Amino acid sequence: MPKKSRLQLPPLDLPSADESLGQRLARLRKQRGYTQVELADQIGIIQSLISDYERDRLRPHAEMIVRFALTLGVSTDEVLGVARPDKSHGVPQGRRILRRLQKIETLPKRDQEALLRTIDAFLSARKAG
Repeated sequence: MPKKSRLQLPPLDLPSADESLGQRLARLRKQRGYTQVELADQIGIIQSLISDYERDRLRPHAEMIVRFALTLGVSTDEVLGVARPDKSHGVPQGRRILRRLQKIETLPKRDQEALLRTIDAFLSARKAG
């Protein structure tokens, strides 16, 4: 049995110290619009493992952290809670928004323009209010 270390490390001042690794994984997954099943499929594991990671029942090893980061489009530092979330400048990250944008692109040009005018009017009214 290994001896217990007497080394006293100072506490880390991490940007997301209030959030466990599992909670962070769940938050990142939901922000990107993935279900546990979809994320598991993308990573190449089963859904129950995603659930176990998110409930902090399992600790992911280094390769799994990299797989989460690549699939979720974030840095490994963000997955680990070392870095603050990267604020993409105007790039929608939610898959639901991306899916809608892709559907809009399939519409006839006239419908696209009408829809974009409506969105612009809504956003302008929101800014003014």
